[in-house]
Amino acid sequence: MQQTAEKASEREDRQVVLSVRDVTVGFGSNIVLDHLNLDIYRGEILGFVGASGTGKSVLMRTVLRLLPRRSGRIEILGTDYDEADEMQRMELDTRLGVLFQHGALFSSLTVKENIQLPMREYLDLPQSLMDELAFLKIEMVGLAPDAADKYPSELSGGMIKRAALARALALDPDLVFLDEPTSGLDPIGAAEFDMLIARLRDTLGLTVYMVTHDLDSLFSVCDRIAVLGQKRVLVEGTLNDMLSFDDPWVQAYFRGKRARSVVTTDEDAAQPAEK
Repeated sequence: MQQTAEKASEREDRQVVLSVRDVTVGFGSNIVLDHLNLDIYRGEILGFVGASGTGKSVLMRTVLRLLPRRSGRIEILGTDYDEADEMQRMELDTRLGVLFQHGALFSSLTVKENIQLPMREYLDLPQSLMDELAFLKIEMVGLAPDAADKYPSELSGGMIKRAALARALALDPDLVFLDEPTSGLDPIGAAEFDMLIARLRDTLGLTVYMVTHDLDSLFSVCDRIAVLGQKRVLVEGTLNDMLSFDDPWVQAYFRGKRARSVVTTDEDAAQPAEK
């Protein structure tokens, strides 16, 4: 009971960047999310997981207003979009960045032009300044300068992810949404991308909402984890909270064969070296 009270006190001291309350989303007679609640706190990397088809991406798209909800309230950065005026909505849009699952770069635009797209939509800047900003974002995500004039078809999978991340950071957002950011990457590339996300969070003061199934990402860079199941958030908290939560799917996910090597490695790393 004391630990629960301490956790509640810690949450109260932190600023809520995204608040989802009693959100219900459905398609026809199929209810995907049913009175779901979730909070995300400033400066954290939240890993959002769940079985395939449970609605992880549906929730993200609902928060971003790409899908309608049947009920509930969503506040982003202290603002309810439904109650905001046009100027407030535009300001809120500029404070959000999104990396979609497969990058979603426009194939007819170069990397530089893809990054400049949000700038053209929301800002009135001279071309020379947009070029400078685009190159800054390209460098920020670890791409070589010559990637700026390449088209998506000329990029590797890892380069596409980094270019899409650069576009997500184009307007210097406060809150970034990442949909399966390491999907399709080899283990080394995925680990490097995880470290990039952590470094950018620390450098830019980002808050990160990461939809993922990658156990390594959950173990290495996520401050907190939320599990979607039974149309709601089953459990949220630290990795230890996941390991101790009494639910068959959660236990199979975090203690299954694929998780064991990660857990073992993590535990071994925490042990003091023998003299």
